[in-house]
Amino acid sequence: MDEENKLSRKTVLKAALAAGVAAPVALIGGPALARANAVGGTAPELTPACHDGDEPTIEQTEGPYFKPNSPERTSLVTPGTPGTRLTVTGYVFGRACLPVNRALLDFWQADVNGAYDNTGYTFRGHQYTDAQGAFTLSTIVPGLYPGRTRHIHVKVQAPGRPVLTTQLYFPGEPRNNTDSIFDARLLMTVRDNGSAKEGAFDFVLDVPQAPTSASTPPGGTSWAVGTAYAAGARVTYGGRGYGCLQAHTAQPGWEPPAVPALWRGE
Repeated sequence: MDEENKLSRKTVLKAALAAGVAAPVALIGGPALARANAVGGTAPELTPACHDGDEPTIEQTEGPYFKPNSPERTSLVTPGTPGTRLTVTGYVFGRACLPVNRALLDFWQADVNGAYDNTGYTFRGHQYTDAQGAFTLSTIVPGLYPGRTRHIHVKVQAPGRPVLTTQLYFPGEPRNNTDSIFDARLLMTVRDNGSAKEGAFDFVLDVPQAPTSASTPPGGTSWAVGTAYAAGARVTYGGRGYGCLQAHTAQPGWEPPAVPALWRGE
């Protein structure tokens, strides 16, 4: 299959995951996510592959404004908070392109005037990904301050693994061209939704994951609509064996050959 036309395994997986996750659905099938904006070039020798060209999300400086012990919350705004509302959604994946459950994401950013709250926890908060590796952040578009383009800080950590510290950026910002820290590989996909904005970004952590085995012999029970399948389950369909990649309940149209995000042929 031509590389330019090959469907990203993670893109298809996201579509299947979104069937049970409400928040990111609006961006499925929309603009390409930030990874599509990555600068081309040869990957470093030891960079783990993700089967569809994605490398682990790059690190960036923490900056001077991080504070530990932020409150656990998915919304950093109240009804009276000034600023353009922004909802950021996405997933956290590991090296095998599988979602990371209970990954910690700690966000902090400037307010609409470009100021950080260094005495309290305004525009600071942490949350955990759900079983599908998804997260949702409700905030505002951060203001500008001297020397920097618009950005959101974040620390991401899989359970028991090292912390990734990085920043997320907005496309089309004039200061992207003059900010020495800015990196296009960290651009979110952002689109308008009325007076608000919607952003998306997927984090890929350098976390080892046991890949789903494709070497086990075909077998298992026949695939059937309405059956709840766990990851690793094996079925037969049309005389061929398949291994389940993601826990789900079978629905019409989700036959194994039709949804490579859910089933891998054996």
